[in-house]
Amino acid sequence: MKAIFGIGNPGKKYIFTRHNIGFQVLDNFAQKYNLKFIPSKGNYWFVESTLNTFPFFLIKPSTFVNNSGLAVLEFIRKYKLSLNNILIIVDDVNLKLGEIRIRQKGGDGGHNGLKSIIYHTNSVEFTRIRIGIANNESIEQLSGYVLSEFSEKEQLQLNKSFNFTIELIENFIRGGTTGMLNFYSKKNTLTNNKNNELKG
Repeated sequence: MKAIFGIGNPGKKYIFTRHNIGFQVLDNFAQKYNLKFIPSKGNYWFVESTLNTFPFFLIKPSTFVNNSGLAVLEFIRKYKLSLNNILIIVDDVNLKLGEIRIRQKGGDGGHNGLKSIIYHTNSVEFTRIRIGIANNESIEQLSGYVLSEFSEKEQLQLNKSFNFTIELIENFIRGGTTGMLNFYSKKNTLTNNKNNELKG
């Protein structure tokens, strides 16, 4: 059983903000497979389904980003999941818009959602996909920036990143972190080879 957590803030006014990229990815995944989130009795909305017979959950905390760890801990305790079987989707202001990075463990990188998850699980040993939300503008106030909305142009630019992230999630469901990393590595190698051919 795998559990994928998208990090974001609940409420309509936050839907298209930079901090909600984790929610957006899971919404796109759910749309692809015609899945619908339902409220739990706890601090999250969720979907339970299977992919090629592999069971999984999609989870969106109903807490705000700063308290995401409450929902993560509550969920893994309820379903007795190890941290090896969870994946966190989160925004990263230190990466360019749409850039994707995977880390199997590590600190919070200044992200309060990751900070909360690390605090409540008492561990840094969980896999996370970080998606860049930075544009070329200088960021004067971080809190205001992450709560600003993507422009239409930025949303269109993100579609490719969302599609790739969905593929990563599919590989995580079927093959865990190892399967996902193998796919990520192979995809990047093919892309780099193609770009080199175009340059040559």
